[in-house]
Amino acid sequence: MAPWALWLIGAIVVAAAETLSGDFFLLMIAGGALAGGGSALLGAPPWLQIIVFAVVSVLLIATVRPIAKRAATRGLPEHEDGARVYVGRVARVSQAVDAHGGRIKVDADEWSALTLSPHDRYAVGQSVRIVEIRGAHAVVAALESFEDEEI
Repeated sequence: MAPWALWLIGAIVVAAAETLSGDFFLLMIAGGALAGGGSALLGAPPWLQIIVFAVVSVLLIATVRPIAKRAATRGLPEHEDGARVYVGRVARVSQAVDAHGGRIKVDADEWSALTLSPHDRYAVGQSVRIVEIRGAHAVVAALESFEDEEI
């Protein structure tokens, strides 16, 4: 089989694999493979084909990929994910919370909690605000007023 055809098949396979990642990295590698195939079609020796492939791939990754990623994510809302969505939320103390531990309830979820200040202590039923997530613990602080807060 002709070398250019091998490069083309490689480019197609790598471009198809891009559909699984969606990160535009493999697509840039496929572009490099097409360039390597083009150099093979022009009669370049194998060592030059590999150099063309590598240089074009690196250039595409460095220049085109950031632009493509920005264009693909333009207009998408940025949102918090994982445990960070709880930061800023109000919770109710379900087991007394101090610097060594305790439990809070946020909606239907229950969390291990620690106080922000080592001298604070919150009693059962008290409302607190989650100010940080540290590993598996919510770090909480007292609310200034409870009337306007939704629990």
